[in-house]
Amino acid sequence: MLLNYKFENYLSFRDSVEFSMMAPKTKVKNRFPDNIISTDKSCDILKTAVIVGENAGGKSNFVSSLEYLRALFQENKTAKAYRSCVNANNDRKGCGKDSNTLQIFDLEILSDDGEFYLYHLEMDFIGIVKEEFSYKNEYRKRYRKLLFVHRKKYELSCNGNEDKCAGKNICKTSGSAVYDINFPEMEPEMEMAFENAVKSPKQLGLFISKLAILGNEHAMKFTEWMRDSLCPETNAINYDLYKSLKSEEEDFNILNDPRYMEIFRMIDYSIIDIEIDEEKPFTKSMIIRKKEDGSTFSRELSRDSSGVREYFAWAVQIYKVVYEDKVVFADEMDRVLNPVLSDRVIAFINGKEHHGQFIFTTHNVLHLDLKNYMKEQIYFISKNVESLESELYSLADFPEVRYETTKIYEFYMKGILGGDCY
Repeated sequence: MLLNYKFENYLSFRDSVEFSMMAPKTKVKNRFPDNIISTDKSCDILKTAVIVGENAGGKSNFVSSLEYLRALFQENKTAKAYRSCVNANNDRKGCGKDSNTLQIFDLEILSDDGEFYLYHLEMDFIGIVKEEFSYKNEYRKRYRKLLFVHRKKYELSCNGNEDKCAGKNICKTSGSAVYDINFPEMEPEMEMAFENAVKSPKQLGLFISKLAILGNEHAMKFTEWMRDSLCPETNAINYDLYKSLKSEEEDFNILNDPRYMEIFRMIDYSIIDIEIDEEKPFTKSMIIRKKEDGSTFSRELSRDSSGVREYFAWAVQIYKVVYEDKVVFADEMDRVLNPVLSDRVIAFINGKEHHGQFIFTTHNVLHLDLKNYMKEQIYFISKNVESLESELYSLADFPEVRYETTKIYEFYMKGILGGDCY
């Protein structure tokens, strides 16, 4: 389960961003018992959250920051900050040497077997600057470091000179780094094997990934969680088309699970069955409905409404939350998750016992509802029209907003909660 996430200097976000799924410690959480995952670790964790923001405000950038970080765990590629992904105001003259390309990520999670992990990464366009990995087995205990890596020096060369830069499009730089590596609790044999594994003129990938390959159980658990349990879903096309292009066997297995049907029917209760097409499940499957007179008719999914097609794909992610304990960040569900369907989905997720989490972004202010959400479950993203920089903040940052207050969306529309008027 995700506890806390922080990042800095990614796309439209220049300053530090903080996002938490920790339940409040106040008595207000007693009003929303179904919204909370209670643990035996002296901490309670939120099941759901909603992030509201205007169009082009930075919602997709927030979700893609998690994709950006997760990709470092999924792919064996150089861990570095790409200038195209740093905040535009930090990319001066298109030169990595003169720009602030330092990106910082912090992730805190609770694993399935009750271990707390804290991961910290700093990287610039050369490579990793600092990487730390810590764990503890009790919430109230202090973290114990398993890995501490710090770049103590590096060599850098480029094809420009002090008087004239070669230019952004043809600029070429190369560098090598020397690291201080510390393993407070590692056995000498493994420490020696690790140091041999990272002796290279170039830094290739994360140090924690190498630690996992060498068999460190904590590194293995964390990297597996990053690859398999964290699911940030962003796309520039319709989600149903996106899923059909990926065509993963895992999705096919979910579609054939009877429990999936319970989720999918929330969009239209006249749907009574699905005939899944094995080759093209997200386009050729047949949706079977029951008419008022009791007769049935079927329609190919590709010929159904766009909302049904997209929800057919998104329902797979909701399944993963409830039945596979995944942490799903769902971006751009506005076309599908209207306030009525949103209430059904959130009630379904909250009504089940699980350890998954569902966070979705929207520009529909009607989701601002203190009857279904605690203030800690509602976030806003807003972009400054002059600097073009985004910021993320929580409704919990406004103590003057009380649960007895109605029509929170009106406060937001008027700019009282920091959002720009529509």
